[in-house]
Amino acid sequence: MSLNDRLTADMKVAMKNKEKHKLSVIRMVKSSLQNESIKLGHELTEEEELTVLTREVKQRKDSLLEFEKAGRSDLVQNLDEELSILSVYLPKQLSEEEVEQIVQEVISETGASSKKDMGKVMGALMPRVKGKADGGLVNRLVQKNLS
Repeated sequence: MSLNDRLTADMKVAMKNKEKHKLSVIRMVKSSLQNESIKLGHELTEEEELTVLTREVKQRKDSLLEFEKAGRSDLVQNLDEELSILSVYLPKQLSEEEVEQIVQEVISETGASSKKDMGKVMGALMPRVKGKADGGLVNRLVQKNLS
């Protein structure tokens, strides 16, 4: 079942259960998927759907940090709920140890030895962990292993 199909099914359930907030979040994601499909001019692949979903999660995490800095607990709570709704649709997240292991494998595969090789390592690594790990965590672990 594609992400769009899952979202449609969950949207129907949210409507029946009168879950307004969940319904709103699902509609926003469906809208983003539709906009991306129109922009690309074709039906989205699973990878493209995952990219859109990951972008939505990242936007919310960034906003969450800003709202926390500003002391807006009302908005923080709202975004926390949205993130918990969206996390259901993401693939299982890798632990820091699992990401560390993948980083070390890619470094040895690419023969990287210094921070100059960071782009090469990240280029080979990101497709493996796409949607399964936070880009900031991956970046930090690559830097740590290349220094």
